[in-house]
Amino acid sequence: MASRSADIVACPDCDLVQRIPPLPPRGSARCPRCGRPLGADKPGSLDRTLALAVAALILLFLANVEPLMGLSAAGRETSTTILGGARTMWLQGEKVAAVLVALAVVVAPALEICFLLAILLAARRPPAPRWVGTLLRWTEISGVWSMLEVMLLGILVALVKIASLATVEPGIGFFAVGALVFLLAAISATFDPGEVWARVRWANGDGPWPPEGSGRTEAQR
Repeated sequence: MASRSADIVACPDCDLVQRIPPLPPRGSARCPRCGRPLGADKPGSLDRTLALAVAALILLFLANVEPLMGLSAAGRETSTTILGGARTMWLQGEKVAAVLVALAVVVAPALEICFLLAILLAARRPPAPRWVGTLLRWTEISGVWSMLEVMLLGILVALVKIASLATVEPGIGFFAVGALVFLLAAISATFDPGEVWARVRWANGDGPWPPEGSGRTEAQR
């Protein structure tokens, strides 16, 4: 990772302008006024995040094609998937709820993971293309709309409430969603956007942004 000895940044929370000193391996820097994290040294961040993102993409596929759960009551059995549940809500007239479920549980997580994979693959050989910076911002926006953990909590509440009325069998999709929630959290903890920003090409196409060795971070972008 590039040295951060020349870093001069403004804190995103309190706007204090300060210089980030050279960071030791796995070290971090915080704003002395408000404590906001401003930088961190994460060796191997891009490789670890890439591996986690590939695993997350596989789990996202399983979560959407495999049944979430199976219900058995009075001799009748049924099962559903995430998209199947959204489709059922649409057909029953709950169109707003169906769109929100599809957006927050399927579309937003898929965009977040796909954007991240594109960023990581493009940044492996610096200088990275200019569109990587745009995707970094889009990844943050899609992450805000991703609410897999909310859906998982809702499923657990529903399982508790209907356990006395029917036999419930969690499906592969349920376990895939649970694992995906933990993987997305691990990606958030592992990914270092500053390392990607340091590899993005100048707007005029001359080399990476910023020049190699300057070590500027996303806060300066």
